[in-house]
Amino acid sequence: MNRPTLLEFPCDFPLKIMGPTVADFAQTIAAVVIGHAPDFDAASMEMRPSKAGNYLSLTCTVRAVSQQQLDALYRDLTSHPMVKVVL
Repeated sequence: MNRPTLLEFPCDFPLKIMGPTVADFAQTIAAVVIGHAPDFDAASMEMRPSKAGNYLSLTCTVRAVSQQQLDALYRDLTSHPMVKVVL
């Protein structure tokens, strides 16, 4: 089912993923992202801790090639037990 999109593919698409500040959060999320965007460079991931330090915000900019790719990535991220929010 093709639905209209305002994006023109391919494009760079930033995803903001928030979760707990634990040792392997960033590595775990990078693995999920690479599963959908194999050319994603985990070293480009931006990390920002919350004010109290309980949460970590990650910004992953992927080279999106289709709406289906973004939808599948979003589904995997939002269903991951470590992820609280994906924007």
